Amino acid sequence: MIFAEISTNPVMEFFDNAVLAWALVACGLAQLSKLFVELVQHRQWRPSVLLETGGMPSSHSALVTGTASGVGIELGFGHPAFAIASTVALVVMYDASGIRRASGLIATRVNELPIENWPITPQKPLKESLGHTRLEVFIGSLFGPAVALPGIIFVGSPLHLAQIFGFGLG
Repeated sequence: MIFAEISTNPVMEFFDNAVLAWALVACGLAQLSKLFVELVQHRQWRPSVLLETGGMPSSHSALVTGTASGVGIELGFGHPAFAIASTVALVVMYDASGIRRASGLIATRVNELPIENWPITPQKPLKESLGHTRLEVFIGSLFGPAVALPGIIFVGSPLHLAQIFGFGLG
C-alpha cells in the first residue's frame, strides 16, 4: 500500500489498491480494443462486441496477468501472493483457450443441426463465441502487464491520483 498511514477504513484501502485498479484498467482497455479490432478485421462498427466474450485480445487474460504482475511488483516475485495470482492466471488462460473454446466450437456445430432434429425447438441459437484462440490469450496476457505495470509504477492507486489532483481524500 502506498498510503498505509491514511488507510484507516476499508473504503480507503480499496481505493489505495493500485494493483486492482490497474488490472481492471487493463481488462477494460483490452475489451475496448476489441471494438477497433472488429473495425479493422471485419470493417464493422459493432459496439455490442464490448459486451461479448471471446475475441482479440482476451480481456480476462489481461486482467489476471495484470494482477499477477502487479502483485509481483508490489510484494516481490518470491511472495506467496504472487504464486497464487500466477496460478489463477494460468488456470484462467488455460480454460479460456481450452474448455471455453471447445464449448464454443461445440455450440457452432449444434447450431448447424437442422431444427427438425430437436424435440423442442430452441428459442435462440447457442452462444458460439465463448473462448479464445491461443493467440488471443497470448496477446491478452501481454496486454495486462503492459498496462498495469506502468500504471502502478508511474501513477499509483486511485487514492494517490485523487490526492495529486487535490481532492483531499483521507
